[in-house]
Amino acid sequence: MINILNRFYKLSALAAGALSVLVFAPYFQIWAGFAAFSILFYLLTQAKKTKQALAIGYWFGFAHFALGLAWVGNALLVDPEKFGWLYPITLIAAGGFFGLFVLLPCYLSFRVQDIWSKWLMFISGWVITEWLRSFILTGFPWNLLGYSLAFNLEIIQNAALGGAYLTSLVAIAVYTLGGVYMARRDKKTFMSVLSIGLIVLSSAYFWGSNRLSGTEIKPMDKVVRIVQPSIPQTMKWSVNEAESNFAQYVDMSIIPSKKAPDLIVWGETASPFMLDRDEAHLKQVITKLPPASMLLAGMVSYQYNEGAYRPHNSMIMINDKGNIVGFYHKSHLVPFGEYIPFRKYLPQFIQPVANAIGEFGQGNGAETFNLENGLKIGVAICYEIIFPHKVVDEKHRPDVLVNLTNDGWYGNSAGPYQHWIATKFRAIEEGISVIRAANNGISGVIDPLGREKGVLELNAQQVSDVILDYPLVKSTTYGWIGNQITIILCLLLITIGVIKNTFRL
Repeated sequence: MINILNRFYKLSALAAGALSVLVFAPYFQIWAGFAAFSILFYLLTQAKKTKQALAIGYWFGFAHFALGLAWVGNALLVDPEKFGWLYPITLIAAGGFFGLFVLLPCYLSFRVQDIWSKWLMFISGWVITEWLRSFILTGFPWNLLGYSLAFNLEIIQNAALGGAYLTSLVAIAVYTLGGVYMARRDKKTFMSVLSIGLIVLSSAYFWGSNRLSGTEIKPMDKVVRIVQPSIPQTMKWSVNEAESNFAQYVDMSIIPSKKAPDLIVWGETASPFMLDRDEAHLKQVITKLPPASMLLAGMVSYQYNEGAYRPHNSMIMINDKGNIVGFYHKSHLVPFGEYIPFRKYLPQFIQPVANAIGEFGQGNGAETFNLENGLKIGVAICYEIIFPHKVVDEKHRPDVLVNLTNDGWYGNSAGPYQHWIATKFRAIEEGISVIRAANNGISGVIDPLGREKGVLELNAQQVSDVILDYPLVKSTTYGWIGNQITIILCLLLITIGVIKNTFRL
């Protein structure tokens, strides 16, 4: 009977973990968040042993991450003969590894008896593990639970206070309240659950609404043109298509407009040619650029280091005279995409998924570049944008952040939508506009309050001209302090939970 019950708990946790995926973009099925996390929390209250509680948490986490990150496998199907066999391994590995992070909140919750102490332990532990996930083994803070609230701009304004992790605390606190009631099922608990849920959500909403209405955003006299050609990934690296792909970028960049753009931005690895060495293709661009404009283009560059040339995922900055005025090299590389971790322990036939000769080199981290037109820009390439409080140089804050990406790897999946949501949070957290240019994906500008401007949808083959905004006059609390606010709050809640459980308050 005990074995049957254990299996039921594990299967229920697995099903709840699968259901929880629907809470994220592009679905935003909030009911799924309430149902999935309430089931998880209720199952934890029924666990009799530590091992049982950990098993419940692990199987929930396995499904939550395996299915939530299933879109990653689409990159392997771009070259199915070479990488297709890794697809099921990717799903199992994602669920198997990231599922371990759910063990901490489950363990903390199980160690106390009082129901509200369990709740405080669980929600705080969940957020702490999201933070841990941002840096352990280079980090991968994808789909932080707070992102599930991105459908409401007012609520997610609290990211300006405590980052995405504070928004996650709001989300997990509300999503698990149903589990508290299921464990007790009495009128007093129902009223407590209802009151806490309303207080948390209404406080977040009205604070955010006041911030949106009371914060002035000043427009610049600068116009950015974002170019999204949506070149299929199977054609993007084709030698036979290189000239036509490049010409498409150039032609879209010079489409007539009311005001000539000050910046023209191409996506990640947009240029198939090394414009710092290829004078013919550099001239092809420069002769058509509007006067006083500047091109920011992604490309693979080769930098000489320690006796050899090594590829870098880079952004080159070129003025209208053809002078290269800046270079940014991506520093937070994608494991197995741009380099192979633990290379000496793995077979040599395993190669990075990105098309480059050898593994990519790393840049120097967040930098701010002073452009000739007076604009100060920061740069984040591809998934560098998903790391809270690591996207700008805090000592030399930029006016705007440029994010180059190429979500064409992931096709018509949830990945591009979720990437866009992470970008929106970085804008709110740092109080600066983010220019996002994708070869294919979702492109546009997000202002310092998270409002979208000039959005180009997935698969759109268009340009978007947008007037840029100045950053907030005062840095956000999160931009100034970082993650400490939310982590300290979580530790405080854990302390309250311990005290309440110990003294039966």
